[in-house]
Amino acid sequence: MNTFQLSGNLVDILQQEIYPATIHITDGYINRIERNNNQYTTYLLPGFTDAHVHVESSMLIPSEFARLAVVHGTIATVSDPHEIANVMGVKGVEYMLENGKKVPFRFNFGAPSCVPATVFETAGAVVTVADIEALLQRDDIRYLTEMMNFPGVLHKDPEVLAKIAAAQKAGKPVDGHAPGLRGETAAAYIAAGISTDHECFTIEEALDKLQYGMHILIREGSAAKNFEALYPLLHDHASHIMFCSDDKHPDNLVEGHINLLVKRALAYGVDLFKVLKAACINPVLHYKLDNGLLRVNDPADFIVIDDLQNFNILATYINGVKVAENGHTLIPSIPSSPVNNFIADPVTADDFRIPVSDSNAKEITVKVIGAMDGQLITNALTAVLPVVNGAIESNTQQDILKLVVVNRYKKAPPAVAFIHGFGLQHGAIASSVAHDSHNIIAVGTDDESLAAAINSVIAAQGGISAVGNNNVQELPLPVAGLMSNLDGYTIAARYSALDKAAKELGSTLASPFMTLSFMALLVIPHLKLSDLGLFDGDSFQFTTTH
Repeated sequence: MNTFQLSGNLVDILQQEIYPATIHITDGYINRIERNNNQYTTYLLPGFTDAHVHVESSMLIPSEFARLAVVHGTIATVSDPHEIANVMGVKGVEYMLENGKKVPFRFNFGAPSCVPATVFETAGAVVTVADIEALLQRDDIRYLTEMMNFPGVLHKDPEVLAKIAAAQKAGKPVDGHAPGLRGETAAAYIAAGISTDHECFTIEEALDKLQYGMHILIREGSAAKNFEALYPLLHDHASHIMFCSDDKHPDNLVEGHINLLVKRALAYGVDLFKVLKAACINPVLHYKLDNGLLRVNDPADFIVIDDLQNFNILATYINGVKVAENGHTLIPSIPSSPVNNFIADPVTADDFRIPVSDSNAKEITVKVIGAMDGQLITNALTAVLPVVNGAIESNTQQDILKLVVVNRYKKAPPAVAFIHGFGLQHGAIASSVAHDSHNIIAVGTDDESLAAAINSVIAAQGGISAVGNNNVQELPLPVAGLMSNLDGYTIAARYSALDKAAKELGSTLASPFMTLSFMALLVIPHLKLSDLGLFDGDSFQFTTTH
């Protein structure tokens, strides 16, 4: 029998009370909470839960993600494995489940609802209704992941409705994805059984969905940052709000996690208990998670902090095991063999020429994807570009560059379009992390640099790369072309070096590789590029570049 006790000021979020106490723990469970009149300098409270995250976007396998997250007081995630599912199907989901079980951390994976995300791109696998029904029967699959096919929900697509029905039959919630839906369309989407949305980027949109009973997740990731717009919701709607990161690169995970949102909300004057309901309680109640909430007979999952102003994490406990202390993880690295699905031949600069039919043309008007810092949504722009030797050229002075997507699953010609907002002045960057099908995506100032960056990723069988001044830097991602199986802190440092390299090429984006990874995400408007061509997210069909 393993027994110990810990004392401090206990923060009882459910009862909205703070009092000095000693908690008694036996074999990983709280068997007694003893109030006292002592004075303590530290505080005990339930650990944080990220209510929606794609672990793959950290470029770390689950066991390594956990090692970094617990340092910041995170004890659990509601994890959507559709990134690896788009590459490897159910086999990829099983990899995430099994790897996550090797460490003391509460991963709560879901059944991926939209694999492939659309029929307008090439994915590496299909997750069928039968697959989802089988997954949802498992105790370690907690919910149906974000239903990105909101047009399918609204138009009552039989396959979409069958997936939702499977979750309802299993008694498990359905996550949403409904950027920009308002009014009657939002109401219809929610009425179909969708319970959450993490895509709101204005408070008006969030309030619209809240009135129909939806839970709103305030997202602050490496690319999409909606906290500033949405945190006021906590004042009047705390019971229906959760915090999430959605996608978080490894360097940002080293810096902090849900704890940073807690600190920011408190600094803005939001009531402590309302903030902690979003960070600690609401995900547990909504998804019926196993997290302990500092009650008798609960698992001993909690954090120790210095005070209620600075909120520095002194220790993190999961099942009564101390997993982090004073900024250091206590979870050891677990060896893991890579799994992958990667078939792609090297490319040449000639593969990216965009010819024009008029041999006498000197310039031409083209459609341009407008990338925005801190947002997944893009603008639909136009620009006039020069025509040289019968092909359209990019223009760094206008910040109009070529964007390329190369099929990683079979031999096919690349798709090429133009993009504004990356700011590169020379060179190129490339990545096999390209939501949601994870083909190879690259942006660059010239065709030779594009070819070099893409070929670096192909040679590594997945990864990210930066090319400039005849120098190629790369970070291999051998697990499904999405993650590394090396030490998380090592990967974070190597990613930071590549992020720095991209900015030295001229990029003005806060997170160039994260933004790049969303330029193929067709389910978020307005213009995106898949391996099959330029896509208009408003009309939901392909369009031409010029």
